[in-house]
Amino acid sequence: MSLKLMTLMLCVFGITTGEFVIAGILPDIAHDLVVSIPAAGLLVTAYAIGMIVGGPVMTALTARFARKPLIVALLVIVVVGNLASGLAPVYPVLFVARIVTALVTATFFANAIVIAASTAPEGKQASTVSKLVFGMNLSMMLGAPLGTFIGNNFGWRATFYAISAVCLLGLLLVLRFVPDVGGSTPGTSAVAELRVFGNPSLQLAIVITAVANMGLLIVFTYFAPLLTDLTGFAAGTVPVLLLLYGVGAAVGNFVGGWLSDRALMPSQVGLLGLLALGLVAMWAVSGNIVLTAVMVFLIGAMGFSVIPGMQTRVLNTASAAPTLAIAVNASAYQLAAALAGWLGGRVIDSGLGLKSVYLTSAAVTVLGILLSCYAWLRDRTAARPGAQEEAAGAGASSA
Repeated sequence: MSLKLMTLMLCVFGITTGEFVIAGILPDIAHDLVVSIPAAGLLVTAYAIGMIVGGPVMTALTARFARKPLIVALLVIVVVGNLASGLAPVYPVLFVARIVTALVTATFFANAIVIAASTAPEGKQASTVSKLVFGMNLSMMLGAPLGTFIGNNFGWRATFYAISAVCLLGLLLVLRFVPDVGGSTPGTSAVAELRVFGNPSLQLAIVITAVANMGLLIVFTYFAPLLTDLTGFAAGTVPVLLLLYGVGAAVGNFVGGWLSDRALMPSQVGLLGLLALGLVAMWAVSGNIVLTAVMVFLIGAMGFSVIPGMQTRVLNTASAAPTLAIAVNASAYQLAAALAGWLGGRVIDSGLGLKSVYLTSAAVTVLGILLSCYAWLRDRTAARPGAQEEAAGAGASSA
């Protein structure tokens, strides 16, 4: 693995630790800033809003910029945003700081993923993307547990200071090891890049990313209270459980990338089916500490196994503007996170209780399976011999 890819992985690790660590320090933030657990959960929504808005806009506007100075500027904003989060005196300031940090996140991810995929051998895009996504897995295996440990022992503010330091290190390594290359589409305007979204296959791929990931994100947003208040784990075990989840995510990421290189849509449908079953199983065993711990690992594996394939499908359907498409896809993921935080909070506040979060998550995942099946059917129909001629003939007849 090249130093360039390892550097980008470290940056992804730092940035996604800042996103995912909220699950471990959510109760501490709620207590210190005197807000409810559902209100603190909206910090996930704040980050998502920043990515949803910032991803497409920032990426479209910076499409022709040289990647290295662009990435450096984005990392500077991430460093400052995490410092501001740690210094936030009240909840609204923390809320705004999360949005500002997230505004540049999707653009960074998009550039990093396109760089990784563009250097991949033919037929190895998904597995190559999975190596970069491993930086996200590491944020769950190491970043989120360590961040939670730091928060539990030194206060949640120290967690954000540590994340800022990691991102600063990544910035320095980018300056040293990432080459100065041109923008993704020299000579092409942002408006021209937006035309790629007229492709129905790309539209469907992005919708699937949002819907199919929302189920797992509902559970992850309320991970700490689900494990402590519902199952009965001690608060001090949450970092260990986050580590277990991250190990599962890493395993699932690599296995999912390998499977997606061989059968993209069949793998996506099958893996989402396993995730839905896993969420139902977690509901069933939520009163058992040992079985819940096993399911934490399995849910992490099944949830992350679908990510490399989803990213690859977006790349395959948006060759004219891959960086912008990946940024919008990241925004779709964050839209799912925003809705997950909101929906999970509503389910809890409705009186159904924490346990019902698992069944809600499974139901949303089933919707993602149905959409994936539809996309798979469209692909098979389009690939059938004579399909293009039939479509052209139908168009002529309707005219």
